[in-house]
Amino acid sequence: METKNWHDRNYKKLLLIPAILIVFSAIFLINFTANNGDFVLKDVSLTGGTAVTVFNQVGDQVDIATLETDLSGKLEDMDIRELYSVTTGEQKGFEVKTKSNLDLTKQVLEEYLGYELVDSVNANIITTGSSFSEGFYRQLLIAILIAFIFMAIVVFILFRTAIPSTAVIISAFADILMTLVVFNIIGMKMSTAGIIGFLMLIGYSVDTDILLTTRMLKRTDGTLNSRILSSMKTGMTMTLTSFFAFLFALFVVRSFSAELTQIFTILVVGLAFDLLNTWVTNVSILKWYVGAKKK
Repeated sequence: METKNWHDRNYKKLLLIPAILIVFSAIFLINFTANNGDFVLKDVSLTGGTAVTVFNQVGDQVDIATLETDLSGKLEDMDIRELYSVTTGEQKGFEVKTKSNLDLTKQVLEEYLGYELVDSVNANIITTGSSFSEGFYRQLLIAILIAFIFMAIVVFILFRTAIPSTAVIISAFADILMTLVVFNIIGMKMSTAGIIGFLMLIGYSVDTDILLTTRMLKRTDGTLNSRILSSMKTGMTMTLTSFFAFLFALFVVRSFSAELTQIFTILVVGLAFDLLNTWVTNVSILKWYVGAKKK
């Protein structure tokens, strides 16, 4: 019979931490949706509009704060981001995203800069229609829902037991929910790249949960705590390796790629929550389940 340690005595109380975070996240998203009309803010790739990347001419430097002030009110729902060279750290241009149409956006920028913007010469210009973007957004949300459903089906097939399978799904859902809240709090706008980031997070969220559940339920060697500790060593190594790799990549790409910045931000935040939801939420539920089953 195992001697009860601190975790044996308190693992049920630890469930209060993720439970409080899940309730807070749900309330936050409900309030956010009521105030903004959707559970997340979207950029022009999902709402329709114009994105213009302007490359600095030789010797030119643009003051982004002044640019934002001067263009304020001239373009609808404008978002400006400064671009840097990875090697030198010098400004190499800026990106403007707006719901305004292409003609107005070009006119306003050309009047400010004093020269013509030519696609693929001194600028990259992308424009999307609102109906196309909204349809694409709905399709991407459906893709996430389908991916989550298939993940749940695979988990139920693997373990064929309701509570352990549900624990894996709850942990993955909590990772996505909490990450989405942080995404909104820091003021990021969802792009197609962000949808990809959340799809990737679903995969990263379940791997350590499946590892943990397999070792706790399907192995009989050693004590329950020793199996938890063994899976924790392996699982945390997997998660932290990915976490620090994505964190490093985030610092590298944030100066020149908004899309990759968004993907890596979602994965870094999501993996941080995955540590909590795997090694507190899932462990506690499974330990509770195993204890009840023995009784």
